[in-house]
Amino acid sequence: MPKRTAIIDIGSNSARLVIYEKTSRYGFHLICEQKSKVRIGEGAYEKGGYLQPVGIRRAFLTLQSFLQTIQKYKANKTLCVATSALRDAPNGKTFVRWIKEELGIHIAIIDGQKEANYGAIAVKNLLPVTDAITIDIGGGSADMSLIQHGKIVTSFSLNVGTVRLKELFFDKEISRKEAYCKAKAYVAKELQRLPDKFRAKLAVGIGGTARTLSKGIMKQQAYPLDKLHAFTYDIETYKPYLEAITHSSAKGLKKFDLKKSRYDTIREGTLIWLAILESIGATEVITSAVGVREGVFLESMLKHDNLSFPPGINPSVVSLLDRFKTYVTNPAKRKHKRHLGRELYRILQCEINDEQRYAYELETALKLSNIGKRLTIYRSHQHAFYIAMQELNYGFTHKQILLIALLLRMHGKELLHKPLFKSFESLLPSKEALLWLSFIYTLSIFLHEASNDATIDFHYENQTLRIYSNQSLYLAKEKIKSLEKPAPFAIIIEDRENLPKCKALGIV
Repeated sequence: MPKRTAIIDIGSNSARLVIYEKTSRYGFHLICEQKSKVRIGEGAYEKGGYLQPVGIRRAFLTLQSFLQTIQKYKANKTLCVATSALRDAPNGKTFVRWIKEELGIHIAIIDGQKEANYGAIAVKNLLPVTDAITIDIGGGSADMSLIQHGKIVTSFSLNVGTVRLKELFFDKEISRKEAYCKAKAYVAKELQRLPDKFRAKLAVGIGGTARTLSKGIMKQQAYPLDKLHAFTYDIETYKPYLEAITHSSAKGLKKFDLKKSRYDTIREGTLIWLAILESIGATEVITSAVGVREGVFLESMLKHDNLSFPPGINPSVVSLLDRFKTYVTNPAKRKHKRHLGRELYRILQCEINDEQRYAYELETALKLSNIGKRLTIYRSHQHAFYIAMQELNYGFTHKQILLIALLLRMHGKELLHKPLFKSFESLLPSKEALLWLSFIYTLSIFLHEASNDATIDFHYENQTLRIYSNQSLYLAKEKIKSLEKPAPFAIIIEDRENLPKCKALGIV
């Protein structure tokens, strides 16, 4: 697959460009993102679906600008897809031919099921989800996929979208109450087409409506982490908030902490959102910052892998290791550090007693422990923390991201960065659990850095941790001596110093 791939997604409301750079077979990251509110379908639903000049002009100028960006970034491949506005338009194919002739961009018009499938490909690979229903509310349609046991079972497209509802009902010269009732009945009738198998407790929110609502909820609850992807909320708790938005006046939307750029269609979108959530029996929402664009990219990237990353492969972790390579090239030495962490976590279970529930997060932190050093060795632990907070985007929950990042922040003798713990306490393990994990992480780092290919074993008994090594651990001893411990116990190191004799210096 080309190193840099540009993806253009033309929706009824917005057109977006993303450019991804591959770092290795399973590693990639976003290097450019642009968006324009083209509203290509504006006025179309009242004109028999025909695209109107005002929307066509905005779309052309946007694509022309996107093309300039693609050329600037020297993307090796460009993929462009268009959704409901173009597939519903009788003159959609004429527009596609015109763009091909004038700009050289080939637009693939995808049907609703394909659109839903792309969203599901992105979700199942880039969110910690195995069983859910994805919901992508666009301007002209709402596209859904059923995911069970990590596999896409089926997809379905409903002819309900924010722009469609706005132009069919809310832009008419009738009262808002009457428009609301007619729109609600229209959505309910369309939902009757949804197959009975579309039932799930977890709903995945894709697209502008779902993301705008999640951002509003995050602000309402003063959520501590500024990261939308993988944000979750309980539907019953926030149902009154969502219902109030659907009945609000345009001026009243300010109190809901919503983006102003979404005011024109957010009430229609929320009406559709609530109706679908009730129809599928969902109780919880997880927000996705990925969708059609990422699905298009992953379809190309994973075409030889059954559209899934292999077990144990996380693209964010792979990309970080690719981009922030350190000078340890021997795979055995890289695994040595993680082995130390695993063994310590296992040996100390008699004190911790948590069934090693954070083993994955601990191992990931140890795997990434050197990423900050690529920038500079000074304060590398701080660099690693900020890199992880920004770049661990895919496949992790917010709790996992914070725990991994906080472990990376650990440095020296103290086990807990109190200001950070206080800021994110609601999303972190208990203080006691975090102290133990920090101790294991830091001790593993000390031992690894002080040894080469030493064989190190551990034994814990009678509140004494014994560390056995077939090589000297001299440099680690002083650090370990001053290391804070999560509980009162002794540490005894039994290593081989290999000090040669020298009678002249009194070394015998």
